[in-house]
Amino acid sequence: MAALEAVISPQEDERLMAEALRVGQEGLGRTWPNPSVGALVVRQTEHGPKILGAAGTAPAGRPHAEPLALAEAGEGARGATLYVTLEPCSHHGRTPPCADAVVAAGIRRVVAAIEDPDHRVKGRGVARLRAAGIWVTVGVGAEQALEDHAGHISRVTRGRPHVLLKMAVSADGKAALPGPRPAEITGEEARTRVHLMRAHTDAIMVGIGTVLADDPMLTCRLPGLEGRSPVRLVLDSDLRLPPTSALVRTAQEVPVWVVCAEDAPLGPERILVDLGLVTRLMVEGGPHLAAALLDAGLVDEVALLRGAGTLGPDALDAVPGRALERLSAPVGFVEVEHADLGPDHLTRLRRR
Repeated sequence: MAALEAVISPQEDERLMAEALRVGQEGLGRTWPNPSVGALVVRQTEHGPKILGAAGTAPAGRPHAEPLALAEAGEGARGATLYVTLEPCSHHGRTPPCADAVVAAGIRRVVAAIEDPDHRVKGRGVARLRAAGIWVTVGVGAEQALEDHAGHISRVTRGRPHVLLKMAVSADGKAALPGPRPAEITGEEARTRVHLMRAHTDAIMVGIGTVLADDPMLTCRLPGLEGRSPVRLVLDSDLRLPPTSALVRTAQEVPVWVVCAEDAPLGPERILVDLGLVTRLMVEGGPHLAAALLDAGLVDEVALLRGAGTLGPDALDAVPGRALERLSAPVGFVEVEHADLGPDHLTRLRRR
């Protein structure tokens, strides 16, 4: 192993794992209920590392990334290094264990970003590889992998999806005009970023109030990504969703799920638990849904888009009972991104 360590440098490990993460990110929003994993099969040559196989988890979650990358590499995988963004699985599900496929391919070294917290794996994949004589390194690119796999981690450890709350607020902390009536709060660059968020999520959730006020499409309309629209989920306890709404009219192209109740509204936590298979949930609902989720402690990430204009004192607050300062720095959250998007500003926060 000493000779191998001299050939594979830590800098190369970081660079190649970054590429594996990029490959995995391409499938975000398309592989649920499975995580979108990225995998590379790499062989060192006299001219440096050569990627022999690269793959992400296939749409709908199967096949997994590792066997796809190994198949692309073929016999070249024997004696090579596998970079993978999540520990290879070790259990029999609808597909055989990826750890067994790695051993059978003759991989000499595995670099995994993070261990899989799924109770069926949780270190067993790494143990299986090491028992077969494979040198395993865990932790390269871990910070980004934890973000990319936040949905999977939440699903297997908490039984609910990772919840991203997206809010667009005016400079004076308002979300809509009186009525409520929709208002143009942010510009083109901010809307492009929102559409990219949609492309990387499994489902978008709104309340029926938002549907009645705005008649939204909730699709991804970026050029080339039109097919990446997530499932659209409406909380509608009394089934008030209009048959003429944009959601209903486009339901055959992009699925719409309606959550209703016979005699009482469902609580936010029960709704999220019932969404078992969804791993990444983006909430674009109005002020009352945002407040309910925040009050229940069910928000994991906040994307706060702040426009440059104002809507006036009679407009609706972004979240009832909360000052804009509390949204910009909520207790228990840490800022992970701040960006200018044309005249608008994005602040992204994640729960500690």
